[in-house]
Amino acid sequence: MAKIKAGDLVQVITGKKQDKGGDRGKQGKVRKVLTEQNRVIVEGVNYVTKHTRVGQTQRGTKTGGIETTEAPIHISNVALVDPSTKKPTRVGRRVEEQVKDGVKRTVRVRYAKKSGKDL
Repeated sequence: MAKIKAGDLVQVITGKKQDKGGDRGKQGKVRKVLTEQNRVIVEGVNYVTKHTRVGQTQRGTKTGGIETTEAPIHISNVALVDPSTKKPTRVGRRVEEQVKDGVKRTVRVRYAKKSGKDL
């Protein structure tokens, strides 16, 4: 069971500070999780500029130029944000019994541990 999933609110906990042009401390939603590379794409974080060569499409419109896109960031460099305190926290798992339509099922549930100091 993954600790961070698409749609979670996370905060960047490593890297350059924001006043020096970095992304540390920024919060954003996870757009995509790349499990093979252990990376996540977070909206609003880790922007890179990509220069694409000028080309021409079938209709005759020009393509190319400078594009800014969000690059993946390693999953160890982000922490899940506790919804109640809005601070980064660790993720725990617990096993719960769930009754649905008269049938008992054992379900693993993620929960945010108590967040004390900033990570």
